[in-house]
Amino acid sequence: MWASGVNVVLVHGAWADGSSWSKIIRPLVADGIGVTAPPLPLTSFQDDVAALEHALERVSGPVVLAGHAYAGAVIAAARSEKVKALVYVAAFAPDEGETVMDVFARGQPHPQAPQLSPDSHGLIYLPDQAFGAAFAQNATPEDLAVLSAVQRPISPACITVTVPRPLWKDRPAWFLVAEQDRMIVHDNQRFMAERMKAHVRSHAIDHAPIVTAPGIVLSVLLEAIAAVRAA
Repeated sequence: MWASGVNVVLVHGAWADGSSWSKIIRPLVADGIGVTAPPLPLTSFQDDVAALEHALERVSGPVVLAGHAYAGAVIAAARSEKVKALVYVAAFAPDEGETVMDVFARGQPHPQAPQLSPDSHGLIYLPDQAFGAAFAQNATPEDLAVLSAVQRPISPACITVTVPRPLWKDRPAWFLVAEQDRMIVHDNQRFMAERMKAHVRSHAIDHAPIVTAPGIVLSVLLEAIAAVRAA
């Protein structure tokens, strides 16, 4: 698959699926860039990393690997030599030995952040009203309806296990900080971005800019793609 040029692999976070990247996929494909948005099972951190590695096996050539929210932890656990750059979109970036919950709990949460707990099956769903209140407050009603309808629950086993040495210590990384984020507060994102020595791009956007501000996300991805091509 995609034997030449730089390819982009887009990884969704919790309560989403690959379709959350649709506004990013279309312009990249129109520009002749190979794109895949693999599904994560969201059943455990190990399962999600394995699913990503399987997707990377199907890609030929250098990869810019992007993750939204929870997927920031997943992309950093990839070990494929094809990955030449990482892009974090309002994402988690735990360091070695930390869990996603460790970095999520840093600082004070936004007052409109939802209270989350597992259901009777041990899965965490995002309440429908939280999509408009915190997950994507800048989205249209139509986009909110889709986000809520396709949401996939996440298991606590994804966010309570320690992560290995993150790939951002060995690859160039870009971090899009969402200044209006109500799920992962701005200060927390900037702390993680600066700790990882990423190229920081900060904008007045919500937690889901892949839906609500795709042009800004695309600009960061194109920057990373250009850097990989130049290298």
